[in-house]
Amino acid sequence: MAWDLFTSTPEMKVMKWGWVLVTLYTGPVGLLVYWFSCREPAPGTHEQFVAPLWKQAVGSTIHCAAGDATGIIVAAAITGYFGLSMGTDIWVEYAAGFAFGLFIFQALFMKDMMNMSYGQALRSSFLPEWMSMNAMMAGMLPTMVILMTRDMRAMEATSPWFWAAMSAATLVGVVVAYPINWWLVKHKLKHGMGTERALGKGGSPTVAEHGYAGMMMNGMPPATPAMDTTAHAGHAMPSMRPTGDDYVSAGRKALVTLLSLLLLAAGYYVAARFGDLSMRPGQPMHMPEMAMPGMTH
Repeated sequence: MAWDLFTSTPEMKVMKWGWVLVTLYTGPVGLLVYWFSCREPAPGTHEQFVAPLWKQAVGSTIHCAAGDATGIIVAAAITGYFGLSMGTDIWVEYAAGFAFGLFIFQALFMKDMMNMSYGQALRSSFLPEWMSMNAMMAGMLPTMVILMTRDMRAMEATSPWFWAAMSAATLVGVVVAYPINWWLVKHKLKHGMGTERALGKGGSPTVAEHGYAGMMMNGMPPATPAMDTTAHAGHAMPSMRPTGDDYVSAGRKALVTLLSLLLLAAGYYVAARFGDLSMRPGQPMHMPEMAMPGMTH
């Protein structure tokens, strides 16, 4: 997949690395998703191939997972080394995932791509990234806790069980985060997959550029649009202020943000109900009913 991405498929560079990272975590599942949603089927067809909304939402979700899951996995490896309890561990992982996703995969990569300052990139990326992170963690949190409760070897990064648990958690996180990212892409708060052939490194043309081109073709002077920020290929970017069906009120944004927080709360409840948030790496298991078959305590 990496060979295909870097030699054939004209996806943007940050998304190429996003696909590589997510597929490292999810294996053949990530490869299949890439094959059916992003891989260019024939030369010059990438723009049309990735145009459907569901594929755009896949790209946004993969970009989210690449940043957030990487931060979570790195933090889990470090907290396991220091022997933190799972109840503390999960919030360190949440903070690390959000920070890595926002400060690196979102703002840092976007500022050069869209000719923004780093501060502008942070401001325009914050809310979409927070919504995505809440949904991603809502899936990863209970999966990690439940699997690690069943076999505490999965709390230690030197164990293959750790990587198996993280792979499963990333898969569940992607599934839970997809609807939120679909909504964000649909309402132009984020954009999904693009192509490096359009806008240089920035993916497919924006609504503003389509409108400008259409007016120029008809001999009309271009209007001066009100500018706003939306996201592109998982990044926030300057674009036309949404109007009509594209406009998203502050109330609707607040409602979806609340929904993402409720998803996170539900994930925490499932983790606390079916897992053990007090466990630490290396301590004897004290929930024998949760143990793997054949294990002794």
